[in-house]
This record gives sequence, structure tokens and C-alpha cells, in this order.
Amino acid sequence: MSECTHDCSSCSTECSSRKKEDFRAKLNEHSSVKKVIGVVSGKGGVGKSFVTSFLSVLMKRKGYNVGILDADITGPSIPASFGVHQKVFANEVGVFPASTKSGISLISINMMLDNEETPVIWRGPVIAGVVKQFWTDIVWDCVDVMFVDMPPGTGDVPLTVFQSLPVDGLIVVTSPQELVSTIVAKAVNMANAMNIPILGLVENYSYVECPDCGKKLYVFGESHVEETAEKFGLEVLAKLPLNPEIAERVDKGEIEDLEGEWLDKAADYIEEKVLADINA
Repeated sequence: MSECTHDCSSCSTECSSRKKEDFRAKLNEHSSVKKVIGVVSGKGGVGKSFVTSFLSVLMKRKGYNVGILDADITGPSIPASFGVHQKVFANEVGVFPASTKSGISLISINMMLDNEETPVIWRGPVIAGVVKQFWTDIVWDCVDVMFVDMPPGTGDVPLTVFQSLPVDGLIVVTSPQELVSTIVAKAVNMANAMNIPILGLVENYSYVECPDCGKKLYVFGESHVEETAEKFGLEVLAKLPLNPEIAERVDKGEIEDLEGEWLDKAADYIEEKVLADINA
């Protein structure tokens, strides 16, 4: 064997230096999950959980089997928006997620606590380990598309999800403020570093629509999402309004009864770009 030149681009020899460690976690043997989509944001409070929840509702209405993995361990809000307060059930096969009234499978840390108001005061590695167990220990029954609601930022949990789960694409949720470009850049650059494709941007709190004349009022200033999307070569999948009906339905745990076209384009895009091969 000739001496190594450390230039792998011109070498066909298989050796340890060419092998990359695989951190993928094994799915529970009784589970089936075809596609995984992460919903991320560079900062908190931009409505990421609502986007996760309502996209799940829309995909369920399209006839897909949908699952939600709530990876926001310290701030879980997904179960409340569906009115789900039951505890999980487990046997020798694994842990079974809750089911919403329309049949969406759901797992969240709140469903494992004695009291939903108990704070999760854990360090990052422990939280990341729990998220990983939501993939390995939960029995996900024939899920066509799973949405993962991630905590904001680029810390332990997003890194664990990107490395451990077979993520097929990300949706980045943002808001209209001008500083958004920098925040989105962090999420985009992390996704690129992990080789995770970004499906597009969703801007929340984009405008308020006058109930009398229909005029759109941009209470947080003019949107910069188009400029941000162009900068990174991304699609704008939706601009969501500040709408009291959304808040009312979510607060009542009735998100499955919510009607609105705000995320229809995003749902269609997911069906076309991510789910096309399972429909073939």
C-alpha cells in the first residue's frame, strides 16, 4: 500500500479516516415513521408551537397519519393546544403516545409529569436524552409525517434531533422585526452544517387584518421576510396574522376546530416536496 497523502478526494481506499460516526438513534422496532420535519426558530416567542400544531392538523385533514414529537421539554405547549391532558401508557413493547380527537399521535413531557405545572429543571444533556427517548422508546404506529417542535436556538436539543433523527426538512419560523435576518441566519447555518434541507420560512405576527375594511396593519413594522428568504435562497411558505380566533382556539385546546387558509401553501409544499415518494 502506498503511503497516505491525506487527500481523500483522489483516493478510493476505505480506511478509518474516511468513515464518519453515525449518531442516528434506532426507532422502536414496533414503530413506523416515514418522514420527519423539524419546526425551528432562532429565538423564542415566535409561534413555533402553533405552526407545528396547525400544520399537523392540516396534514391530518389531507388524510395522512401524523405524529408530533414535542422536543421543547422546558416549555411544552403542544398538548394544551389540542386539549390533551392524559398520561402516557406503557407496556413491555414501549410507551404509547396520546391521540388527539382527530387521531394525531402526540408525545410531550407534560404527559409524563404528575402535575403539568411542575417545572422541568434539568441540565441540557438530560433534556437531550429525553428527546432521544421520545424517538427510541415511543411506539409510533404507521406515521406518515412527524413534526418535531424544537426549542429555540442552536443548543443541545436541536443538535440531538439533527444527529439522532432522520430529519427530512426544516421549517424556520420567524417574525417581522428587522433583526430577524441575523436570527434566521443562525438557524440556516446550523442546518447547513448538519446537512439538513430547509423547506422554507414562515413569518408569524405578520399583520393584523381590520375586521371592518380588511386592511392589513403591520403593527410590528413592514415585513423583511422576503428579503431574508432571497438572501438564503428559501421559499416563504406563509405569513400568519395576529388573529384573536387563533389565540382563542389554542387557549381552549380546540386547534383541531380552527379554520383558516394561512398555512395551506406550506401544507401543499410539504405534500409535494417531502411526501411525494410515499404517495407514488
